[in-house]
Amino acid sequence: MATLTGLHLYPVKSTYRMSPTSARVEPWGLEGDRRWMLVDPRGRALTQREIPALGQYRAVPRPDGTLDLTAPDGARIAIPAPSTAAGDPELLVEIWGTEVSAAEAAKEARDFLAERLGDVRLVHLDRPGSSRPVDPRYAVPGDTVSLADGYPLLLASTSSLADLNARIAADHPDDPRKAAPAPIERFRPNLVVDGTEPWAEDGWRRVRIGEVVFRVTKMCGRCVVTTIDQEAGERRGPEPLRALGRHRKFGDKLAFGTNLVPERPAGSGRVLGTLRLGDEVTVLEEGPRPTPELRA
Repeated sequence: MATLTGLHLYPVKSTYRMSPTSARVEPWGLEGDRRWMLVDPRGRALTQREIPALGQYRAVPRPDGTLDLTAPDGARIAIPAPSTAAGDPELLVEIWGTEVSAAEAAKEARDFLAERLGDVRLVHLDRPGSSRPVDPRYAVPGDTVSLADGYPLLLASTSSLADLNARIAADHPDDPRKAAPAPIERFRPNLVVDGTEPWAEDGWRRVRIGEVVFRVTKMCGRCVVTTIDQEAGERRGPEPLRALGRHRKFGDKLAFGTNLVPERPAGSGRVLGTLRLGDEVTVLEEGPRPTPELRA
């Protein structure tokens, strides 16, 4: 039986993960997932692609919306959730070519971050339900996402990771350092499932996890963030991207994991259900699995 064995959310985009035992699902993702983000002076999203050490910042939201942020040097700051309705500055921010309006955090937050990261801004999606449209090529009308790269949730499986790590080891028989397995955290999933066949998720079209049904949109193309040690905030060489390029190339994408959009039944509210570790994963619909372009 396939089960949910990992739940992760990232209160500030690209910072360290939180791993609760349960999480409520909203139409645009897990509650509290990537509602905050760092941007450059032009409003463009900043992630571990530009700042690998960003993953060493730990963010924990309080019930009143205040964000407790801890820097790698141990310094801490409590940041009240900004609100444009209360007069805080409003910024138009950009993520991969799409824009959304967000509220800028107070000057104290900017000063705290400037000492460590330079000229950056911290912004928050302050209005309930504020989000941006999902790529229409893989969406239905009304599908939205908060500040994640493109989709509300990302799912990865332990069996696929085991298969990928076996391929990494086989590609480097004489170099134990390069053959080191990639942990699941490198892929920054929201959901981790166990008990499936390797790469079974490539053919999923609809799944039920616990009490929530999800539409599976597309496989997730991977980037340089997968090469960053999430515990140290440092790049560790070409793997697992190299192995994905050899064994999991689909067109111009190197794929691992799959993107999900929660289904929103008629009459449902902001919370669609709660996911819990141990929830059963049931595949409701399947389709053909694409064939990767294998490289020598």
